[in-house]
Amino acid sequence: MEVILKDDVKNLGYKNDIVTVKPGYGRNYLLPQGLAMLADKTNKKIVAENVRQAAHKADKIKGDAQAIADKIGDAAFEIKAKVGETGKIFGRVTTLQLAEALKAKGVDVDRKRISFDQEPASAGEYTATINLHKEVKHQVRFNVVAE
Repeated sequence: MEVILKDDVKNLGYKNDIVTVKPGYGRNYLLPQGLAMLADKTNKKIVAENVRQAAHKADKIKGDAQAIADKIGDAAFEIKAKVGETGKIFGRVTTLQLAEALKAKGVDVDRKRISFDQEPASAGEYTATINLHKEVKHQVRFNVVAE
């Protein structure tokens, strides 16, 4: 089943992409949630025209995303967590904590755009990926330290 995505869907595609999904996934999740529409001839023409008109806006958005990535740079962030004697974290370190650390440095990033490369389980250094734009992804280093 071919569908056109109306919004970015993690692990599937980005807005206005035409993707092939299993019929059940498209019919029972993507279409009812308003995340996609059927990729028939008419909808493909409409989306192609919208993409053509939005091309210059997309360049500006990509430039803004690249500016945010440049602003973050190679900075390392520190996240405090309760840690046991063995160095293991009590609870979890979440993307919200990393988003707040970024915001403290003056960079506002939605926590849903952050994903950990390796889930933090103990004190130490980790990396996370920030998906700023479909062509701009930025790696961020952060240290988990004892509170």
